[in-house]
Amino acid sequence: MAANSRPFRFYDNRQKYLAFVNTCDEKWKVAERAAQELQYIQPTPPAFRLFDAGMGDGTLLAHLMRAMHRRYPTIPFYVVAKEISLEDIRLSLEKMPDRFVEHPASVIILTNLYYAESPWLMPKSVEKAAALNWLEVSLEGTTAHGFGEQLRAMDAELVDGWQVTASPKTGNPLYVRPTVMVIYREDQRFLLDDVIPRRGQAGAGNYDLSIISQPWRARMSAEFKVEKVLSPLVQSLAPGGRAVTFQSAGNDPGLELVRELWPDEDPFKVDRHELVRFLKKSLGNNARHYNFNNGPDEKALLRYSMHTLPEEIGESIGTSTLFAAWNAAIYVSQIEDDRLEPIVSSGAYLEATARILHKNNGLWFNDETFTVSRKRR
Repeated sequence: MAANSRPFRFYDNRQKYLAFVNTCDEKWKVAERAAQELQYIQPTPPAFRLFDAGMGDGTLLAHLMRAMHRRYPTIPFYVVAKEISLEDIRLSLEKMPDRFVEHPASVIILTNLYYAESPWLMPKSVEKAAALNWLEVSLEGTTAHGFGEQLRAMDAELVDGWQVTASPKTGNPLYVRPTVMVIYREDQRFLLDDVIPRRGQAGAGNYDLSIISQPWRARMSAEFKVEKVLSPLVQSLAPGGRAVTFQSAGNDPGLELVRELWPDEDPFKVDRHELVRFLKKSLGNNARHYNFNNGPDEKALLRYSMHTLPEEIGESIGTSTLFAAWNAAIYVSQIEDDRLEPIVSSGAYLEATARILHKNNGLWFNDETFTVSRKRR
């Protein structure tokens, strides 16, 4: 397939992603909202079980694990984080050494398995299950520096385990080799014996909390989002477990900027209410075992902003600020590169970006969130 005719692969562009996460506070806001769910959870032995559906660069997970430690300082943690990107795995591992120091009784599991597989740490295909690349990393010592050195030394294994190929149908990245990496402290092995998963013996998910943050392309159908992501993750909850989902909602200056150049652009067609309707339909009779809270806008909407200093939005806005704002807007709306080329060539996007920044005294975006909880009985 020619490069200019291949399916859209939004997350290929690492520069856009990194510029977005480092100039906007979405990860912080999502982590704060996700941490609110902890007050409703009553974990049962042997561990608090967390699933991170799309770990990204690890910022959200690190924030949430800090909140978990504050609330449950002595309970072992079993954390599964799904991520297909090798670069994101590397960035995330840079943030994990401190977590093993503050909360020694932690088992952190990274995997590239599909959403319908990763909660159980096992591919559905018998052939792929037999080829599962199971890595166990037992960290020696007690310092974050030492843990960081040992995790960086695993780079060759990461490169081998996180190879991807593109789906010829959708363009989505697919794993070449199904991989699970289990990380824990060696001096905690005895305490964590019932927590550390064994290959082929992972069993049911039974998660106390599942964080589902931006795991799909906005323009995908409700059926796709539910069948490929939401339904299996909700069904992996333990009794009393909670799944909180975040997705872009629009109706904000970010989308206003995009519509300055593409007036009919409407990337956020599937809202939380439609997702919940399709989820109930997908669960069928089992829907009665869950509570669904998709709430009114005043409770469901989460606003986050691009970082700017007060003096940056003046009569003349710096080029770096304009570039950052434009990047954030097109990243959130997921505009394809081939559509960007004529707009960027004309230079009109910088004038449009300046107008929107002046009008709103900055740039901000809306996410929407909803929660599904499994009944205890």
